[in-house]
Amino acid sequence: MRKVHINSVKPGEKLARPIHQENGNILLGAGVELSQRFIDRLAGLGIDMLFIDDPLTEGLEPTSAIQDETRKKASDSIFKTMTSFMDQPLIKGRAIAPDLGRNFRKVFGDIMQDLVRREDVMVSLTNIHVADSYLFQHSLNVAILAGIMGLAKGYNRNQLEELGMGALMFDIGMTQVPKDIVTKASALTDQERILIEKHTEDGFNMIRGHHDISLLSAHCALQHHERYDGSGYPRKLKGDGIHEYAQIIAIADVYDALISPRPHRKRHTPSEAIEFLFAAGNTYFNIDLIKLFCKHISIYPVATTVMLSTGQVVVVVSNDPLAVHRPIVRVIREADGKAPAAAYDIDLKNEQNLMITREL
Repeated sequence: MRKVHINSVKPGEKLARPIHQENGNILLGAGVELSQRFIDRLAGLGIDMLFIDDPLTEGLEPTSAIQDETRKKASDSIFKTMTSFMDQPLIKGRAIAPDLGRNFRKVFGDIMQDLVRREDVMVSLTNIHVADSYLFQHSLNVAILAGIMGLAKGYNRNQLEELGMGALMFDIGMTQVPKDIVTKASALTDQERILIEKHTEDGFNMIRGHHDISLLSAHCALQHHERYDGSGYPRKLKGDGIHEYAQIIAIADVYDALISPRPHRKRHTPSEAIEFLFAAGNTYFNIDLIKLFCKHISIYPVATTVMLSTGQVVVVVSNDPLAVHRPIVRVIREADGKAPAAAYDIDLKNEQNLMITREL
């Protein structure tokens, strides 16, 4: 299989990986032959990338960070929790959900079981979902990335749980922001920006009322928009005044937001997102945490379609953690536009004259 932009998908090609709805249920399953009507409908749902079957990339299977069943259960739990808060106005600044701690503790426990079983140290986020599920899938992706960071930091079980619970709930305050503001494609007004920024304090208040959730987890919601140089909100904390959990979640939050399509912009590639993070080192984020984060992220995930400096179109086959910019790739189209007679691979570590110029 290979991952391609939806504009490059042709009628008759088959979907190689399912597309998911807000609650994790499958909208369109693997193996479905894509008609033009299907392609147009998916584009209308905000889906811009698809995994498709391709004989030249047969056998290529990107490794998911967590199992499909784990993601399905987690998505369903997050969806039900978040939507229940959307329908429930805060009372005296708080919202009480008796099962919140227990449910999310189970969700993160399942995520961690999958993460500790991973053999490879590098991760990519391969799930394809409709645009309306961004809030729910974003919380899940941030929890996955934060869990990987917690393991890399050597956190103990209690620390991992505090971090993971905070990551799952860090954006829960967004449930109190009107949807038309959240999905607005144009610039926000000053009043709308105030409402958006209030989600950090709303989230903190929604979490801290639960006796079975650590106050440190609640502070992840409060502090995830603070920045290392003091330019963030709501309290303009700086440096080590921001709890490390919140700093980790902030990095994961920005990374996943950058690689996701948003109403006001197209998605960025993983390599572009990592470049942004490094540029923000010791300005927005602690540079040591960024370095640790980037050690565990695939810049060119397996099945990504890219172009080489020769004009050849290739698909990423595997990554070397010691040379993340130089993956092994498979040629699917020569520089003259023709498919090769037989698929063949190039190890870019051994071909220093070749460069990846862009993702397709």
